[in-house]
Amino acid sequence: MAATEKAIFAGGCFWCMEPPFDKLEGVITTVSGYTGGQRENPTYREVSSGGTGHFEVVEVTYDPEKVSYETLLRTFWINIDPLNAKGQFCDRGNQYLTAIFYMNEEQMNAAQASKKALAESGLFDKNIVTQVIPASTFYPAEEYHQDYYTKNPLKYHYYRNGCGRDIRLKQLWRKVKLPF
Repeated sequence: MAATEKAIFAGGCFWCMEPPFDKLEGVITTVSGYTGGQRENPTYREVSSGGTGHFEVVEVTYDPEKVSYETLLRTFWINIDPLNAKGQFCDRGNQYLTAIFYMNEEQMNAAQASKKALAESGLFDKNIVTQVIPASTFYPAEEYHQDYYTKNPLKYHYYRNGCGRDIRLKQLWRKVKLPF
């Protein structure tokens, strides 16, 4: 088996960030979890209350010979609202902000370049608020959160629709060709 790499993305609700990555050839696994905060082994209740400093994230394990980090970045961008500084869609708070957590200098450079290209593209009249942050300890979320969209498809679609995620994503990205 080829060597694998990991990437970590915060895009609001982690349930909604697993499916786009799972669809990519070369992605081996996605794991919902938490990172960026101070508390060790945080629980969903602690993170969702906003008191730990952690973000809800998805950790993507991938085969770089089959899918590039740049493809992961493109997938990330078109599944978030990079203009929202208060959270994502119906979820509010720092735990739902967007961020790219880089694992090494190569990822940092690629993430910063993609953010800069998006900011300079003229696609938006507001600032890109997504942060590019060094990765810290990743804590997997509780088992019932993993692959939630396949375990609970009706509840997942109800939440996703009710939160307005797809409507907003279409507004932002419908006719956009990413500049990177």
